[in-house]
Amino acid sequence: MVTDAELVAGALAGSQEAFRMLVERFERPVFSLVARMVQDPATAEDLAQEVFVKAFRRLDSYDPGRKFASWLFKIAHNTTIDYLRRGGAETVPLEAPDEEGGSLLFVLADPVESPLATAERHDLARALERAMTGLRPDYREAVILFYVEGASYQDICEVTGLPLGTVKTNLHRARKELARAMEALGWSAAAAGGETGKPKGP
Repeated sequence: MVTDAELVAGALAGSQEAFRMLVERFERPVFSLVARMVQDPATAEDLAQEVFVKAFRRLDSYDPGRKFASWLFKIAHNTTIDYLRRGGAETVPLEAPDEEGGSLLFVLADPVESPLATAERHDLARALERAMTGLRPDYREAVILFYVEGASYQDICEVTGLPLGTVKTNLHRARKELARAMEALGWSAAAAGGETGKPKGP
């Protein structure tokens, strides 16, 4: 498989196909991150396009020794924060998780789970998505980067420009807030931490 750095090198050499492959590789995670920060799919689509335009223009500043994903997510982070600081309102909540890899349900399904367990897991994913809408944008971003994109603490520091202690604090507080929100939605606190289980009864 062609590496991200090789695609960047190809794009810098003038290959439109190489940059198109980079876009295809990262368009879903970039949109997922931005959409959950701004809570408006249409705005997120516009911002994601802006992210890739900026990335193309700045491609020569990419250091091949770094993760391309972290470099790109930093552009997405800055673009989205700029939008929010300009007064971008959080409007339409995202009710459904992405179909491929963008779900907040960060615990993988058991490949032999029963249909009932599968339905329950989907219900949990939708509940987690609703719970996420109540988090501050920086908390949502930390959760998405850490649990969905698999970013390390250091990666998140690089993307957000925050010190390690703040990143850890944001994740800790986000998990606590998610647990409380999940409780309010009728799920056990364990579900918010990644353990599927039946919703609480009335």
